[in-house]
Amino acid sequence: MCGIAGIYSLKNKGRVELDSMKSMAGLLRHRGPDEAGFYMGDGIGLAHTRLSIIDLSSGTQPIHNEDQSMWIIYNGEVFNYPELRQGLESKGHRFYTTSDTEVLLHLYEQYGLDCLEQLNGQFAFAIWDSAKRELFAARDHVGILPFYFTIVDDTLIFASEIKAIFANQNVTRRLDPLAMDQIFTFWTTLKGRTAFEGINELPPGHFLKVSNGKLEVRKYWDVPFVPRCEQLDTPTDEICENIRGLLLDAVRIRFLRADVPVGAYLSGGLDSSGITAVIVQNFDRDVTTFGIRFEESAFDEGCHQNQMAEFLKTRHSEIQATNEQIGACFADCLWHCEKPLLRTAPAPMFLLSKFVREHNLKVVLTGEGADEFFGGYDVFRETKVRKFLARFPGSRKRAALTGQLYSHIFRDRARVKQSLPMFFGKGLESLSDPLFSHLLRWENTGRIKVFFSDELKQAIGGYDGFAETRESLPADFGQWDCVSRAQYLETVIFLSNYLLSSQGDRMAMANSLEIRPPYLDKRIIEYMSRVPARWKILGMNEKFILKKAYKGIIPDDITSRTKHPYRAPIKNSLLAGQAGVVAREMLSENAIKKAGLFDAKKVALLVRKLEKAEEGSEVDNMALAGILSSQIIYEQFIEGFSTRLARLPSVNLLVDRRTDSAARAN
Repeated sequence: MCGIAGIYSLKNKGRVELDSMKSMAGLLRHRGPDEAGFYMGDGIGLAHTRLSIIDLSSGTQPIHNEDQSMWIIYNGEVFNYPELRQGLESKGHRFYTTSDTEVLLHLYEQYGLDCLEQLNGQFAFAIWDSAKRELFAARDHVGILPFYFTIVDDTLIFASEIKAIFANQNVTRRLDPLAMDQIFTFWTTLKGRTAFEGINELPPGHFLKVSNGKLEVRKYWDVPFVPRCEQLDTPTDEICENIRGLLLDAVRIRFLRADVPVGAYLSGGLDSSGITAVIVQNFDRDVTTFGIRFEESAFDEGCHQNQMAEFLKTRHSEIQATNEQIGACFADCLWHCEKPLLRTAPAPMFLLSKFVREHNLKVVLTGEGADEFFGGYDVFRETKVRKFLARFPGSRKRAALTGQLYSHIFRDRARVKQSLPMFFGKGLESLSDPLFSHLLRWENTGRIKVFFSDELKQAIGGYDGFAETRESLPADFGQWDCVSRAQYLETVIFLSNYLLSSQGDRMAMANSLEIRPPYLDKRIIEYMSRVPARWKILGMNEKFILKKAYKGIIPDDITSRTKHPYRAPIKNSLLAGQAGVVAREMLSENAIKKAGLFDAKKVALLVRKLEKAEEGSEVDNMALAGILSSQIIYEQFIEGFSTRLARLPSVNLLVDRRTDSAARAN
């Protein structure tokens, strides 16, 4: 992984200063601490900070084609690059490095926009064609890696992280009221929007092209779920055999295609256990694995991860994420997430990535994506249950079915036996709504918007995030089965905009660590999108196909145990110890009124309520995390941003093609 940044004068009138590019690159040092490189041309500047993983000796960026008319800055990995290189060499392309970066550049030179169809990997890149004066940039299919941009005074400014864009003094820093409404409903912003006004995110599966001063953003790929009539009509044994083959190759190219050692995260759940088992049984019997332990038993899976580490004989190390540590690093997490959070879950991932880097590893394989595409989340099972309740409202199975959902939230099963059917019975009249699967969850989350200030509510006005979401759905969405629809919403909103960013890339790259999730191999996504929902969730048995595929590879008690969602304590981390002292200061009446986002009296009542509670309700905990994180984001990026500037890695390459003499002397 790396950091990329650029400035491009759309009308070729502005002169890009090297110092501006260095300031942007300095704020991306954590993404690429090994070296930095720059390309400077008339009206264009490109910057790159490198975390060296492939071609350690000659892969310095920016990288050029044979006649140096094209230059690329690139963040990520294209895992099928050796095969792509062979094809390009047969067409006469010549290479001066062994990197996947150069392969990507030549692939664009050969095929133009169609190059994206051939890529299997995780990437965000920008290519400058100096002959045509065109800029082309793209982001991977599901958004594993980030890409942000804005336009100010006819100048395009882009970077891997928003903080690098804010290094430019002409860029205004303001929180976006509509983004706040989205975050406090969907847990994250919707496609293309960020927490800051005027700062855009290039959506997953999209490219950006600037030609003749005009900017175009266009989709090149979408999650390919299909109607029932187009789904696979294949026996489950054959589906599992195909999945085993795809997983084996997905792990192979992610584990073996690196010039540095590669480890794996191991939580003790099905997803990471399966990936680690594939590594051990096929590629490395002595692989290094890492796991998180928690101070509170309700969040801890230590016994299961230790069971798997012993079963697979890995070199396993674990870190205990105490409540105090989670609270202490929360602000650092937000600096890297660059958006408010309704959970503390990213904090343990931040601590884990730091722990891994202390063990001198730069790359780990992870389990993201399995729940989304193999049917692992409770919201998918909930959708099936609520669809059943809508059709058979008087069924005696109501209590039994709803009682199998969300055991991690509703722990007192006897107490809620009567209330669960009532709770999940809400909104059943909305069965035809395309958002049916998630409306109950989103409306429940939206209750915390009661804490918004009058000023913020007025700025939001009549905006309707649900309407925007409905309008963004594929044309044939209504023809899909209910589980596929739920999977799509979970993927394009939660996976892409929260899980892969706030808990994935951003927490890993905060400590210069690259994550590689094999389940998000494009081939696996496209295959599982055609598997019938009944084989993903058999009755109420989630991830049926994946469990069946792993049978005999990992212990039965791991494959058969109920999914334990990854979570972290909120109230007991944010309001305790020294973190609690900081939190109360950030939530004080003066601080709340200064930011203008929340109602100070209501926030004070929430804090007092949580101080008296043993744990606090799910909604109150979300409200605490969301309000506190918003206050911290305001302080970090709106009030105190100038104090966070970082130093630049060593500059290994500077290509200066500017024609004016002043630039030459710069």
